[in-house]
Amino acid sequence: MSRKRQHAQGKTVTRNPWPEVYENTPDIYIWGTEPSSLARELAGMLHAGARILDLGCGEGRDSVFFAEQGFDVTGLDSSLAGLEKAERLAGGCGVPIRWVHSAMPQIPADGPFDLVYSCGSIHYVSRGRRPQLSARLRSLTAAGGLHAHVVFTDTLIYREMGEVIDYFRPGELADAYTDWAIVRREEGLIACDRDGTRHVHSVDIVLARNEQRRDALSASSREEAKPCVDTRSRPQQHSSPS
Repeated sequence: MSRKRQHAQGKTVTRNPWPEVYENTPDIYIWGTEPSSLARELAGMLHAGARILDLGCGEGRDSVFFAEQGFDVTGLDSSLAGLEKAERLAGGCGVPIRWVHSAMPQIPADGPFDLVYSCGSIHYVSRGRRPQLSARLRSLTAAGGLHAHVVFTDTLIYREMGEVIDYFRPGELADAYTDWAIVRREEGLIACDRDGTRHVHSVDIVLARNEQRRDALSASSREEAKPCVDTRSRPQQHSSPS
């Protein structure tokens, strides 16, 4: 049953059920193989050859879609079984992707990335560890780069597959980007039935651009482009021989 969550005091130990689900369904793509609508939208906002980091890539549907558009993609997930399915999907589509096995907030990847993307994954990182995750993701982001996230909020809760989530409060994720340009922030509901019961999750969708870093680099470039002052000695004036 859906219910309003009261924020508990203290630390929340999260539980992500999907690695076990992936392991038990080696021949089934439980999320399908078509990309999410957000992934399609983002593809139209990126330049050719953009570098993308897909956090919690799961079975790889969005990573593979991005790679099919010609982007340079790194997919990260804590589930080896999920990554094996993702690799198989990429192989069938003939696209190269770097797969990284790691649990957030550890991100063993080399930036900079033009898009850092997550669809339903970073809410499994407990609130206490999110500052570490945020700092790491910012350090991996190119000047003018985008962050795009979909997170579950505590407006309406359905606990699926025994998951334990440290839910975001509405607006909390956007508040973490007050020094960036918010491209879009939207509250909504998404339908799901992966546990056999039709239900909805309340979500926040946030797209934010790293204008601060781009502005800093632009200022640096302008400084470097200033005309140089000629400090060479003036030609000596020679007096006429007497």
